Amino acid sequence: MLDMPPLTPPSRREALRLLGAGITLAAGGCSKPVEEIVPYVRAPEQLLPGVPVRYATTLSLSGWARGVHAIAVDGRPIKIEGNPLHPSSLGATDVFAEAAILDLYDPDRSRTVTERVNGIASWDMFERALSGPLSTVRGERGRGLHLVTGRVTSPTLARQIDALLQALPEAVWHVHEAIDEANAERGAELAFGRPLRALPRLDRAETILCVGADPLGAGPDQIRLARAFAERRRDPARFGRLYVAESALTLTGVKADARRAVTPLEQAAILTSVANALGAGLAVPDLPEAARRFAQAAAADLAAHQGRALVLAGPALPPEWHGLTHWINARLRAPVDVIAPPDRIEGRIPATLADLAQALDRGSVTCLAILGGDPVATAPADLDLARRIARARFSVHAGLHGDETAGATHWHLPLTHELESWSDLRATDGTVSLVQPLLRPLYDGRSLHEILPLFTGRSATSGYALVRETWRERGGADFEGWWRRCLHDGVVADSAAPIVDPGEPRLPALPEIRQAGGLTVELRPDPCLWDGRFANNAWLQECPKPISKQVWGNALALSRAEARRRGLEAGDVVRASAGGRSIEVPVIVESGVAEGVGVLTLGYGRERAGAIGNGNGIGANAYGLVTQASPWLVTSVDLAKSDRTETILRTQNYVEIEGETKKLFRQIDLAALASAEPKGIGADQPSLLDPWKGDADGHAWAMVIDTDACIGCNACVVACQSENNVPVVGPEEIARGRMMHWLRVDIYDEGSPEAPRAGFQPVPCMHCEHAPCEPVCPVAASVHDGEGLNLQVYNRCVGTRFCEANCPYKVRRFNFFGYADGQPYANLGAESVKAQRNPNVTVRARGVMEKCTYCIQRIATERQAAERDGREMGPVVTACQSACPTRAIRFGDLAKPGNAIAELRKDSRHYALMEELNTRPRTTYLANLRSPNPDLKEDRA
Repeated sequence: MLDMPPLTPPSRREALRLLGAGITLAAGGCSKPVEEIVPYVRAPEQLLPGVPVRYATTLSLSGWARGVHAIAVDGRPIKIEGNPLHPSSLGATDVFAEAAILDLYDPDRSRTVTERVNGIASWDMFERALSGPLSTVRGERGRGLHLVTGRVTSPTLARQIDALLQALPEAVWHVHEAIDEANAERGAELAFGRPLRALPRLDRAETILCVGADPLGAGPDQIRLARAFAERRRDPARFGRLYVAESALTLTGVKADARRAVTPLEQAAILTSVANALGAGLAVPDLPEAARRFAQAAAADLAAHQGRALVLAGPALPPEWHGLTHWINARLRAPVDVIAPPDRIEGRIPATLADLAQALDRGSVTCLAILGGDPVATAPADLDLARRIARARFSVHAGLHGDETAGATHWHLPLTHELESWSDLRATDGTVSLVQPLLRPLYDGRSLHEILPLFTGRSATSGYALVRETWRERGGADFEGWWRRCLHDGVVADSAAPIVDPGEPRLPALPEIRQAGGLTVELRPDPCLWDGRFANNAWLQECPKPISKQVWGNALALSRAEARRRGLEAGDVVRASAGGRSIEVPVIVESGVAEGVGVLTLGYGRERAGAIGNGNGIGANAYGLVTQASPWLVTSVDLAKSDRTETILRTQNYVEIEGETKKLFRQIDLAALASAEPKGIGADQPSLLDPWKGDADGHAWAMVIDTDACIGCNACVVACQSENNVPVVGPEEIARGRMMHWLRVDIYDEGSPEAPRAGFQPVPCMHCEHAPCEPVCPVAASVHDGEGLNLQVYNRCVGTRFCEANCPYKVRRFNFFGYADGQPYANLGAESVKAQRNPNVTVRARGVMEKCTYCIQRIATERQAAERDGREMGPVVTACQSACPTRAIRFGDLAKPGNAIAELRKDSRHYALMEELNTRPRTTYLANLRSPNPDLKEDRA
């Protein structure tokens, strides 16, 4: 047996002290850290109560950095916005960055050190328990010590790991990231003979072919890629054409000018066919006629635009086809920058979880330290990691939650949130940005930087000192001035990875791929929960998936033809079995899914996520089908229909009314743009309402939303929720149709189930000049102001809901319960959650109607600042506008001369939603644009 000091359970007095630590720390937590943090714009002379202050910091997703501005009021972070100086955020956010603020205040976060047998413990107790196994592995030069981390892009953490491995050279470092890029990384090595990372430049690409790739979909690079794509297509002369071949509809597929639903095998064949058109001379598997014509048309278009043509391959494709994609792009002289991977420690290749499993089977793991992540929940099912971890003689997990991995290890250590700690992180292009805390840790947690020294026998060192130590040489003689500039800007200047010349890529030898029998299930990261790390975030659980609009769960997506052939309907629960493993999952029927293929997202079916995300029917655990050999595709899946059904909770039901889609969601082909004329707001239509008398207060606020730029990512939805204290109602209320989002993103489909021609339309309150909600309110709670805003006076509202019944846009929400005050869902009434709320926005009580206000609190703030400074009002940016990655939402004052909003209303694509009603909405739209290939008319059937 390992010589370990005996564990001494805490005394009753110590246990009570530890139990109360959370309350004590929470009381002092909403205050500034000891170290100085630097506001983004300018340091105030003093912290004024109730005045928001911005700080530049960084949030990670799968290890990659996204620079943000965190807004704090009275020491409480309340809102996240993008940092315009950071290359991965460009001033915008995604749903994960917006929801990070709720993760900070999560009541289910780990609050103290725990030990599996004795429960609540302390850091001192852990260090005493660690000393025994640590002395053993140190005597063996580190043999028996296994360190597991997620993707490491932090220069400070990389330096610490490197120092640990130098001190203990026999120790093993493992890296596990559930949403990895292993196929792409291996493909680059096959093509170039060394590890490289490709950064596509969509702003310079005119013709793009995505084969299983979703560059506009959720992920660390979504904002950068979506912004580049949208900005290029704003100019009709540079609009280009997007081809997409995929198994099921994605955000990129929705924006495609030509799209085919194809199986994974056909995706590989399409890539091979395109390569042959460029002279590869490879054997091509048989393709259906429609897919063959698609590949030929795409290849011809790509070849005609050399230097401005680009091909992207998806993560499910084998490495050889990623290597082939590099060869194709080299022939096309594609706009792709190539850099060395920013997530590598020079001279070190991390081991995998499979290597760890083998070491555990051998019994050679003396000390196992899992620092961050939840590999027990996200590892391939055939590793059976939970059972194997029990073979480690000493194991510890550090994480934000007492999750599945915490339940499998001897010890669990609470981590601090990124908004509570110091660190540094690299973006996908290598740019470094600093992580600075907004407040002291709410609980008794430490950062990874402070935990890692414990494994070298050193006492805990502050993360602040460790990060500064990393950059002291870079800062030069005036280090303090350099440090303050970096904190002020949020980025380390000139830190991006240099672009390298990769040389001529090799043409890889392609293995034979045969069509497997049965159903092929493609696994994808979830657009709301990612890999499951956000399962306990109520905002993201209730955020509708962009395509299916499903909330509070996942489902196996099948095409209508596939479901009909198997005798299945939406909501039927099936047992999906493959390789001796099985899960039960409900079926959802979607347009645009290839026959013979099912699609399922990861991250649901959690057992130890917390009060919000735990099992209880909240989705199926797709990781139960994942294998080491094929983490993205599960072949030969057998579906057996059970006798159960589940209600698929969706915020938008599928309704088809002939001709309505074309009227409600305007789409224009690029060739017809020159002859298109702008549509007004219906002011010429007859009305029974009193005519609009104008904006008496000198302002006329309005919004224009460009549906061509909108990618349906829902960043605006979560941003509105965070800014305006919009409550979560929970799955039971959603099932009754009682969603509370002030802003929704509708999806319209003008095509057929086999060939969707879809688009997204964000719908906030229209702020009608002739508002139908106003004359029916018996207590004048719904009224107009002199700036064109349709207001809701909460303390007048008596809940008749006449206004909701009279609103043709259905954008008003009724508080059936005190969702945010008195009757919140699950743990959302905890004191820590209340700390997130914006003090400038009323928390609505039960029985009142609420809706979008155009962020009137931001308008008022700018008005007050202008009056104080003796100037005209400057631009006002709404929460949804600030979040939008593609700048699809524009807001401004129609009464201000030269305002961009007035010019957008003259655009030939301009239209109003249901203008025939003569509501004269202040929220209007620009039509969706397409550039279809005339040779692929069947794709528009």
